[in-house]
Amino acid sequence: MTARAASLPLCSQVLSQRTVLVAPAWPYANGPRHIGHVVGFAVPADVLARFERLRGSRVLMASGTDEHGTPITYEADKKGVAPRDFVDRNNALIVEDLVRLGMSYDIFTRTTTVNHYRVTQDLFLKLYEKGYLVKQTQMGAFDPATGRTLPDRYIEGKCPICGYLEARGDQCDNCGNQLDPIDLIDPHQRGSDTPVEFHETEHFFFDLPAFGERLAEWIQSHDKWRTNVRKYSLEFVRNLKPRAITRDLDWGVPVPLPGWEDNTSKKIYVWFDAVIGYLSASIEWAAQRHEPDAWKDWWENPDSWHYYVMGKDNITFHTVLWPAILMGAGDLHLPDDIVASEFLHMEGTKLSTSRGNVIYVKDVLDRYDPDALRYYLMIAGPENQDTDFTWSEFVRRNNDELVATWGNLVHRTLVNAHRNFGAVPEPGPLSAADETLVGEVEEALDYVAQQLGEARFQNALKRAMATAAKVNVYLGTEQPWHTIKTDRTRAGTVLYVALRCVDNLKTMLTPFLPFSAQRLHAMLGYDDVIAPQPEIRQFAEDGSSHTVITGEYEAVDRWRPSQLEAGRKLPPPEALFTRLDDVEEE
Repeated sequence: MTARAASLPLCSQVLSQRTVLVAPAWPYANGPRHIGHVVGFAVPADVLARFERLRGSRVLMASGTDEHGTPITYEADKKGVAPRDFVDRNNALIVEDLVRLGMSYDIFTRTTTVNHYRVTQDLFLKLYEKGYLVKQTQMGAFDPATGRTLPDRYIEGKCPICGYLEARGDQCDNCGNQLDPIDLIDPHQRGSDTPVEFHETEHFFFDLPAFGERLAEWIQSHDKWRTNVRKYSLEFVRNLKPRAITRDLDWGVPVPLPGWEDNTSKKIYVWFDAVIGYLSASIEWAAQRHEPDAWKDWWENPDSWHYYVMGKDNITFHTVLWPAILMGAGDLHLPDDIVASEFLHMEGTKLSTSRGNVIYVKDVLDRYDPDALRYYLMIAGPENQDTDFTWSEFVRRNNDELVATWGNLVHRTLVNAHRNFGAVPEPGPLSAADETLVGEVEEALDYVAQQLGEARFQNALKRAMATAAKVNVYLGTEQPWHTIKTDRTRAGTVLYVALRCVDNLKTMLTPFLPFSAQRLHAMLGYDDVIAPQPEIRQFAEDGSSHTVITGEYEAVDRWRPSQLEAGRKLPPPEALFTRLDDVEEE
């Protein structure tokens, strides 16, 4: 750092290093993902993981595809394929989409692995031995014509709580309450008036009421959770009932008890095995690294921090059901922050694969850059309220904000510095305006870090973009492209200040825009990686292998004021973003 640069203020906030689990909800392997899915579980989780790594935290981002349950067998039967072939095909589609979107999972695995079966059965037995699982009879839903068990999600009826006419057998999308098919008023098979029959069947039930008081106290203690999270969770925990933990299925994790484990028509219920995936994925990650106990640094460490990221329809699974399992196990870390978004709509209607109202991730990425989609979902997505996706707004955000504000600032700063100096200019004395701008940008670096640590993505992103606009105003006022003709030192000083501001803004925006941030990092003369990308690998397991998303993501404390020194060579710059043509709404 030069003597003059040493006068620039440092960030006032010292960021502490943490051991962080980022746990994105497991996408269901019934088909490719649409943008309403990834705005809930994927992009916000990746922003958190990348931010935490940038400030030096040890991050484990663990998830995978949820591949059990009767909706899978139902769809597989419709297509005339085996359930395993069906989920294999959909896992490959989902993995491709998530890699193209830049989701930096340490491990993205599957619930059909030997490891996952073992961990799920171990937790089942632990709860059973502690008396939290009891046998009861219940009424199961069956197709009267075939005698086949009917998936909860393919039974519809009137919600007994809010009166919504299209409530599913497992949950009402309108009020968010968990349901049982027999609770529905006038239940019928989805898409027809075909009736549903209910027969007695024996199952194990999880004694949720045993954890009611402790869950309520625990939820109440998290007063910084988003309003929707606390609301849904506290309402749900007031009326806890024992919940079935096994199901009449022929596809799923076997029940590890004598008389049950060889019963091909009884399996562990998918809701139970799916949430255990966070733990089983962590254990698989450690085993693949040949450090079999490494997962304990996250799960048996009271000082670790766990983010769970999802859409609002998954809230109670993560604030009531999963915490109750963890409490029952007795020695595992409970969730710290539940980052749940609202719903993304299209033309006022919720994006839904089952209802044919979708915009698939693949279709967007085939046409547009991933950073453009990531930016839109984070700046205009349903962080705190339901929002409506429109193509016109997607194009406007790209052109007015990514291209005209941030991209324009980067381009004219780098073009002028490269053309006139070929390197970061040696600055002269900083003016009051220079000092003020640098101070404001570094204050924004602190603010963005604080907001991201609290998963307030839109606050962070809006502040970063507003700061970029201020630097644009500064450049427009100082006009170094004109000043260079009469005062080369002053022009160099202005460009030096602008380059350091751009470097700081790059840090703020890297979690949101990793692809363009890495290109900018190189254009600023750096030769290392600030935004590593995931890759697809094969993990070996008991003589077989399966596909995972993983990567090498070095955690280095970079969340600090720019260290871009004078004299650093600058390569020829390129435009960061592409201006989009208007599109017609469909």
